[in-house]
Amino acid sequence: MTEGNFVDYVKVNLESGKGGKGSVHLHREKFITKGGPDGGDGGRGGHVILRGSKDLWTLLNFKFKRSFRAGHGEHGAKSRSTGADGVDVYLDVPLGTVIKDADTEEVLLEITEEGEEKILVPGGLGGRGNWHFRTSTNQTPRYAQPGIPGQELSVILELKLLADVGLVGFPNAGKSTLLSVLTTAKPKIADYEFTTLKPNLGIVKYREFQSFVMADIPGIIEGAAEGKGLGYYFLRHIERNSTLLFLIPADSKDVKNEYEILLDELRRYNPEMLDKERLVVISKSDMLDEELQSEMRSELEKQIKDVPFMFISSVAQLGLVELKDKLWKMLND
Repeated sequence: MTEGNFVDYVKVNLESGKGGKGSVHLHREKFITKGGPDGGDGGRGGHVILRGSKDLWTLLNFKFKRSFRAGHGEHGAKSRSTGADGVDVYLDVPLGTVIKDADTEEVLLEITEEGEEKILVPGGLGGRGNWHFRTSTNQTPRYAQPGIPGQELSVILELKLLADVGLVGFPNAGKSTLLSVLTTAKPKIADYEFTTLKPNLGIVKYREFQSFVMADIPGIIEGAAEGKGLGYYFLRHIERNSTLLFLIPADSKDVKNEYEILLDELRRYNPEMLDKERLVVISKSDMLDEELQSEMRSELEKQIKDVPFMFISSVAQLGLVELKDKLWKMLND
């Protein structure tokens, strides 16, 4: 998926359909000139319905069309005939989409399952026909209910990626390169910070035709939890990753300090993220000879005691099979 096609935040305007009017009709046929009321009910206005689709990875469908309107219900008719319901509008969204009120930013609902359908803006009810208002003292009512108007709502659709593994690291840590060698994804790669401005997804193929999803998310910087740099744009995408892979380059001045800064940003954004499985991966390890790698390993064993770590090189293809084995085990334990 190219960067320009990844849309994860849109504002859309929605309008449900108006209910049809109830009918005012008195029964008439041959030899019956003064029949009773038989006006039917109006049809319901169309709903605006959200539907989850596992085949979608982005909100690109809403990039150029931002307004949606459901159909109006038809009016009731004679012989107690109910008007047809208005046509519902279905909006297919990727799994992991959060819907917020655009004015209050209140979370209205979330779509997380394939085929899940939720009515976001209900259509107006149809009015009742005059048949419902007959009484012993008013046997020919000449009035009926109008249909209830539809509703208008402006909402924000916000995608939080549903990936198995989320890549966490500072800009230029090698996340995009790792994703490109483990999957068929083609993220933008260059030797400067913030090459990745939007998340990239890739499917990692594993043994026996199995696979898992990995997300390369824009690089974090110190203060991201307060909105600096890409801020929430980065952090909200890792809320639903089950495993976090902390990628730190071997030429880092202080691996432990980088890891602690990254961890602290997650903690300040949402403490629950610290409950996820974690793996620290030292990238660009082809820069290290055996002696330096052994020395760094000894230091990390003392400094990062509760989290597993390993050395890889995306460019030299070192340790990638072991990395996939480790991630698969973490995802399936």
